[in-house]
Formats: sequence, structure tokens, C-alpha cells
Amino acid sequence: MIRSAKKKNFIVTEEKAIDELLSRSVFQILPSREVLKKELLSGRRLRIYIGADATGPELHLGHSTNFILLEKLRKLGHEVIVLFGDFTAMIGDPSGKDSARIALSLKEIKKNLKTWKKQIAPILSFTDKKNPAKILQNSVWLKKLRFEQILKLASSFTVQHMIERDMFEKRMKEGRPIYMHEFFYPLMQGYDSTAMDVDIEIGGSDQIFNMLAGRILQRKYNNKEKFIIATTLLENPKTGRKLMSKSEGGYVALCDTPAHMYGKVMALPDSTIIQVFIDCTLVSLSEIEHIKKELRAGINPRDIKMKLAKEIVALYHGAKKAEEAEKHFVSTFQRKEFPSDATEISVARDATLENILLAKNIVSSKSEFRRLIEGRAIMNTETGVKLDSISYRINADINLKIGKKKFLKIKVK
Repeated sequence: MIRSAKKKNFIVTEEKAIDELLSRSVFQILPSREVLKKELLSGRRLRIYIGADATGPELHLGHSTNFILLEKLRKLGHEVIVLFGDFTAMIGDPSGKDSARIALSLKEIKKNLKTWKKQIAPILSFTDKKNPAKILQNSVWLKKLRFEQILKLASSFTVQHMIERDMFEKRMKEGRPIYMHEFFYPLMQGYDSTAMDVDIEIGGSDQIFNMLAGRILQRKYNNKEKFIIATTLLENPKTGRKLMSKSEGGYVALCDTPAHMYGKVMALPDSTIIQVFIDCTLVSLSEIEHIKKELRAGINPRDIKMKLAKEIVALYHGAKKAEEAEKHFVSTFQRKEFPSDATEISVARDATLENILLAKNIVSSKSEFRRLIEGRAIMNTETGVKLDSISYRINADINLKIGKKKFLKIKVK
């Protein structure tokens, strides 16, 4: 167990702050919001964690929702932990996947984790003298499990329970394989809760199944309740897909440069503005309500999005860099006119850019399209963002510069 000595921290029990904390960006609370609120009002210091598997070197705005919430709980005086899933990354979380994840080597995992702390540090304090956030890695306890311990873990769940998961049911219907090691993922994540003896786990709503596994094991091993705070996922409301996806064109990495981050936020669909304000910034809910009214009154969404972009860049790079990023955007992109004689086409929503360019003979082959993407030679001229995904899909009107001389205006039907 990793239960440290109790600290005599002062716990903030201000009801208004707790009410907002339990409602903003929150999808579901288990066993209930009321029971957790009572616990937070009790003055007892709780141990709270967020886990993230080291499947890539970049964290993105979708991750920031949880870290912002964790920081608010830290400021209330609670003990908070960021768990880097170095061991679970070797298995791979099957949540939402149509096929098994590719196993990562220890070398790849170590490389992925190299800058994670630096990426999170602007929104979660690791340097506070009284109550700093902690970082742990689950290989510390998971690699020590003996086979009889793993059997005991497995005996807490049934095969029927595992295959009830949506993605497993889908794979069975489609005749796709489900590998035995994938069943072990929720067991491993569940054991994290037990090993750290936590009171609360925070994760995206797509992680509820895995977080419930930890709730079951906490009861079995430590005879205690574990609360679950499932947060909202950043999604494109028009497609239902995750917003932080390179193929959807909405991937904003926490390690992006100020100019690149600003441009990427400006490239987000207008329909996502309010949710990104709520989930990824520290702007008050009362101010966000005012922004909603401005949008309903007909203000240009571009102006509101510029405010959002500046807010996000300031959060990760500081106010001065945010000012510079805005000036760069205005001088480089906003004032540059798009050619009036540019080719204009209409396409169905969710069409891939590759198929569009091939159908219109703008590129001659898939290999040419791939070379353009790999060479960062296709740019959104309104934001300056260079497309970097060969599976990029068109879900909003966009103006593109392709290579040095071709311009294309795409309208979604």
C-alpha cells in the first residue's frame, strides 16, 4: 500500500466552490454527487488520482480537463496524484478500440514520458511547498505481482462482465479477435486504486468501466468506498467524434508552440467554442454565460474564438506569449486575402480530404497526397495550421493552400 503519513493540511470546505467543482465538466459521479459532496464538506483529507497511459509523447487539451479539476481539488487541500501508466501502456487500454492496441516497448514508454511533467506543470502545481501534486508510475507495483495474486484479481470478475463492454460486443459481431491480455487491462487499472489506496479516481467518461473495476477491488482488498468522477469528453457535436483527433483536425497538444497552439484553437469548429471554454480554461462560468449570450446575439464566432485561443495560450505559455501569438495570427493570416479565383467545391460532411483531392484531380495519386501531408504542404489558410494526418476529414468549411500555388475553398453541404 502507498498510504503516506497523514498531514495536518487545512481543508477548504466552501460549499459554493465544491458545488461548481462537482458540476463543471462532470459527466457522472459514482456512487452519487450528494454522497461525494458530503465527503468533501466533512473536512477529511482525501487521496485523489488521475491515470494516463504513456501511449504517446504528447498530452492534449482533452487531457487538460482532468488536470484542471485535479488542481482545484489540490487547492482545497487534498492529496493529489498523477499516475503515469508505464506498465499498463504495455497492455494497452481496449476502451473504444475496434482492434487490440499495439504493444509498446519499455524504451518507447520511457521516451513518451520524458516531457509529460513539463506539459502538465502549467495547470497542476508540483512545486507548491505545502501540498504539491505527486507523480507515480504503476510499474512500481504491477511488475511485482505474482501469478497467484493475478489469479486472485481475476477471480473478482466474470467473462460475461468483460464481454459486455461495447467494443468487445462489436468485435464479436464483426468476427474480430479479442485477446486474453485485453481482459487484464481493467484488472491492472483497478489494482492501481488498491495499491495507492485512493478515495477518488478522476477519468473521462470513456473510462467508467475501468474505474468501476478499481471500485470493486477497493471494496475487496481495502474494505472501503472509492468515488468516481467521470468527466465530459471533448467531442465535435456534429460528428460525435472526439475533438482531440488529428484526423478530425482538432488536435491541440499541450506542448505546441504559442503560435501553433493559437492557430490550432482557431481551427476548431465554431460549435465547440463553449465546451472548450468550460472544459479547458479557467474562465468563470458566469463569464462563459455572457459569451453564450454574445454568440446568440450574433457576434462573429471568430472574435470569440480569438479570445478562447488567447486564453488557452496564456494558460500554458503566459500572457506575453499569448499577446505575441495573437499579433502573429492577425498579421500573418487574418489580414491575408484568399485568392478570389480559387477553386471552390462542395463536399459531404465527414469526407476524407484524400478522397476529395483525388476525385477532383487536385492530386494524381495517394502517394502524392501522402507526400504533401508528410511535407506539411497543405495548410488551413485561415489559421496557419498545417495538416498532418493522412486520414483528415472535412467537417466544416475550410480554405486550403496546397503546395506553393494551389488554393482550394471547400464547402460542406
